[in-house]
Amino acid sequence: MKLNPTLTQEPLSKERLRLWLKLLKASRLIEDEIRRRLRKEHDWTLPRFDVMSALSRSPDGLKMSEISAMLKVSKGNITGIVDKLTDDGLALRVSVPGDRRAQMVLLTQTGKALFSMHSAEHETWIDHILGGLNADDIDGMILRLDRLQETLNEEVQNEI
Repeated sequence: MKLNPTLTQEPLSKERLRLWLKLLKASRLIEDEIRRRLRKEHDWTLPRFDVMSALSRSPDGLKMSEISAMLKVSKGNITGIVDKLTDDGLALRVSVPGDRRAQMVLLTQTGKALFSMHSAEHETWIDHILGGLNADDIDGMILRLDRLQETLNEEVQNEI
């Protein structure tokens, strides 16, 4: 592997900035392609897919606030998506015993079946998009990204 010649010339802070920009660019390229395909193939948005994904991993349902926290988006955004999912018969709201204000959101059987198909297709898209990477590339990136996450978590904890 060839080292970047700028590593010896640029301050480390500049290289960290460069790394951050490259991470953002790669993430945006992947996300934009997934958004495009979801819209073209299914007339879905990525947030709709994300909400259904969260619900599919929680068969007992999730409160709106839990979905919002998981996806790191406002409750208002989640409400609009859940409204559409319930209108389309893909999700339903049920009351939370002992809490008149709270509602759990669950996927219907139709929602589960449809999401299962879409998530399999999503996996195929990701496989295609990242198809230029071999197993060693992937393993190395996963290790480095795990290390990045650890570092970020430590930095966040130090700020609290």
